[in-house]
Order: sequence, then structure tokens, then C-alpha cells
Amino acid sequence: MGDDELSELRKRRMAQLQQQAGDQQAMQEELERQQRAKSQLQMVLMSILEADARERLNTIKLTKPDFAGAVEQQLIQLAQSGRLKNKITDSQLKELLRQLAPAKRDYSITRR
Repeated sequence: MGDDELSELRKRRMAQLQQQAGDQQAMQEELERQQRAKSQLQMVLMSILEADARERLNTIKLTKPDFAGAVEQQLIQLAQSGRLKNKITDSQLKELLRQLAPAKRDYSITRR
């Protein structure tokens, strides 16, 4: 190997390492951005939900994360549009959950 080939290999390797470092930094920034957004979401929910309602929503989030996320988005939209005057109580959240919950199917089994 000549000096030219060696220096070319070093340059490529340095460029590769710099690319990897840049990718890691971008991933770290994205993760931090997601965490900031999540904490802002939690702060908004804390301001619009009473403790019992927040606890109920957290319990639902453990079993049905997609449904809980949709409910959270709905609550935040209500708060941002100014349609919420007071904090949401547990009974109000239950009513909202009943309205948003998908209809359950009724199964009837007949034996012959």
C-alpha cells in the first residue's frame, strides 16, 4: 500500500466516523424533543384533569395505550379551544370515555 492509498483510507474512515457521530447526535436531539413534547403534554393534562381523573386515564393508558392517547388528544383540543371552564372530574371523564369507546359487539351463540 502506498502513502496515497493509506491517506485515502484514513480520510474515508474519518468521514465515516463523523457521519456516525452526526447520526447519533441527531438521534439524541430527536429523543430530547420527544421527551420535551411528552412533558408538555403531561403538564397540560395535569392542569385540566383532577387527580382522580388523571389516575383513571393513567390506568387506561396501561391497558389501552392507543385509546388513552386519543382521549388525551381530545382533552387537549378541548382545552386549547377554550371549551373547558373547570378541571375535568372523574365522573366527567367516565362520561367522555363512554362516548369515545368503540361499540362492543354482542355475540349470541345458539346450540343445535
